[in-house]
Amino acid sequence: MSQNKFPKLHNAMWPGLVGKGSPGAEPCIDLDTMLDLTAKAEVNGVKFDGVDLFLYDPHVNIDISDDGIKALADKIRGKGFVVGSVVAPVWFDGSAGGDETKRANFVTAVRKACRIGKRLRELGARPYGIVRIDSATGVSDWDKDPKGNTKLIAQTFREAATVAEDHGERLAAEGEICWGGMHSWKEMVRLLKAVDRPQTVGFQADMAHTLLYTLGYNSEKDAILPPGYDWKDQRKLASALKKLTAALRPWTIDFHVAQNDATVKGSGTHDKTGRHCLANDPNGKLDIPLHAGYWLRDENRKLTKQFMHVCWDGCMFPNDVMMKQETWNNILASMIAVREKHGWNSLG
Repeated sequence: MSQNKFPKLHNAMWPGLVGKGSPGAEPCIDLDTMLDLTAKAEVNGVKFDGVDLFLYDPHVNIDISDDGIKALADKIRGKGFVVGSVVAPVWFDGSAGGDETKRANFVTAVRKACRIGKRLRELGARPYGIVRIDSATGVSDWDKDPKGNTKLIAQTFREAATVAEDHGERLAAEGEICWGGMHSWKEMVRLLKAVDRPQTVGFQADMAHTLLYTLGYNSEKDAILPPGYDWKDQRKLASALKKLTAALRPWTIDFHVAQNDATVKGSGTHDKTGRHCLANDPNGKLDIPLHAGYWLRDENRKLTKQFMHVCWDGCMFPNDVMMKQETWNNILASMIAVREKHGWNSLG
């Protein structure tokens, strides 16, 4: 087995929250349980190195006190982990493309997240990672004025970037098809160029979501793969991923390893979102170690080393699946395979 030390392998804690806790949904899985499941995962003596956090109740209150942050850092380090990237809860009261109040709330959420991230760094519990954001704007709302709304979202992102810089943080916008102005690969590039803060605002690639970019969900004109694409044609998929990553890899500062079956959920023609699948899902369309390389290596197959850790994202698995230890062992095995194929040993 490879002895590569980088990228570090993290597990996301937010699958215990996303899609949980609302009326009719399964209950949330608390942070302690998510940490325990992650800590118990082991494959041939290799374990997870850390966790990425969603800064939202009931895991982490966005207004947590300094003492609370210290207790959180101690808890996570007590499991043998560090913290990597943290997610700012920008969706609930804010929107980068909303009215003045919603835009102000968006920036406030980023400010609070940056405060927590910075404090975790100061405590020695967070050696790397970004603060994640989305536009928090529906695709149908964005569609009403595409140019104007992208311009507005970019303005909000620039205001958030100034806040992040004040805290020594960087922001990564996740490429997910349900967020307006970010719902296609071409629109994502347009937005990042409009923000024009490449040292502070970049892209977070999630393998499950970026696969859907190639299919043109919510933006048929930007599809790379043809309608009715035959998934057995791996050369065509390779060509599509090459084109996609050539456009977005230069912006990528955070990365999620994931699996996807090329389906979406949602209603109507807009605001659909992608499915995360188990690493060994028989319907998964990705060869995880192979296709991760399109993001981790440049066009000359040289490692980019643009981020020190990668994270598994597996939102909306049923609780009974998440409570099985084999689920996390299989996920860890996929992460290890990525590091074996695309890892390195020194920071230099």
